[in-house]
Amino acid sequence: QVQLVESGGGLVQAGGSLRLSCAASGRAFGNYAMGWFRQAPGKEREFVAAITWNGGIKYYSDSVKGRFTISRDNAKNTVYLQMNSLKPEDTAVYYCAGQTVVTDLGTPSKYDYWGQGTQVTVSS
Repeated sequence: QVQLVESGGGLVQAGGSLRLSCAASGRAFGNYAMGWFRQAPGKEREFVAAITWNGGIKYYSDSVKGRFTISRDNAKNTVYLQMNSLKPEDTAVYYCAGQTVVTDLGTPSKYDYWGQGTQVTVSS
């Protein structure tokens, strides 16, 4: 069993930065692909970024490409999301997720483990 706990959310002004962390407990974190998703009120959960087990390949949604950076430290069982140049439309609850067998890193239903989420609010 794997537990994921996000942290680092908060309130920031447009143009500011935040770094989200997702700490994993349990075995074999280093074998999982990890992803970040977000969900705004009244909207579906959407893909933000994903990273393969060794950090060798990273994927980003078009809406965050060039502003957000996903990374991981397998020695610390942690995945990060550095968010720069934040916009009000980035406001959402952000979730990290783990996928044990990589099939589709962009689809929420393909992930096996989820954190509880952390709120990010960007004011204009």
